[in-house]
Amino acid sequence: MIYAAIVAGGTGSRMGADIPKQFLDLGGKPVLIRTIERFLECERIDAVYIGVHKDWTERLFGMCRGQGLDMSRLRIVGGGEYRNATVCKMMLAVREEFGFSEGDIIVTHDGVRPFVTLREIEESISAVESGEYKGVTVCSPVKDTILVSEDGGSIDSVPARSSLYRMLTPQSFDLPLLYKCYLGLPDDTLSQVTDTTAVMSLAGYRIGLVRGSDNNIKLTTPVDMKLGELILKEQAENG
Repeated sequence: MIYAAIVAGGTGSRMGADIPKQFLDLGGKPVLIRTIERFLECERIDAVYIGVHKDWTERLFGMCRGQGLDMSRLRIVGGGEYRNATVCKMMLAVREEFGFSEGDIIVTHDGVRPFVTLREIEESISAVESGEYKGVTVCSPVKDTILVSEDGGSIDSVPARSSLYRMLTPQSFDLPLLYKCYLGLPDDTLSQVTDTTAVMSLAGYRIGLVRGSDNNIKLTTPVDMKLGELILKEQAENG
């Protein structure tokens, strides 16, 4: 089976709003609702899990019902103290309801990336199904020159831009293996790594790459929200 795990447990402190950023309005709908809709469009996904702060689980349930979403495929889970704890809670919820079987895939995604495309989701799934990699991430080449500074005051190195990519989501994994990798890492490590691919990488597995869309941005600041409105407008104009 194939499961989506949308991480939406953050408080959105960088947004400067009085509610978590994933619940802010974007073109007449909460950001998170737009993200969930994208994953429900993918018929290959059997169930969509959303990990949110425990204080928002009931409100999200009401939002999803109010938007007429397919509640039979949705599962809302109280999140953990940090990103990887939320992912782990969603995996535990999958195991409790369905169990783990060989060939199961989990697709993790940031709740504040509402412009993910169906192509990105499906190519991410297919890349794991092919068996070449046990985990893959959507990414895009960087457009700016990147520098490395250890002390924040001077340049240590300037890596070749041709070898640098922006890490995006979704990220798809062999579910039983990812769960095993989580069990193999101590809590202090899981709390420090901010990306699901890092968990599998630390366990020694190579991560494959799937090219992503430039519109697949993460909405974390007020400027991002303005850019999101422009993307929505462009999409509406182009049908």
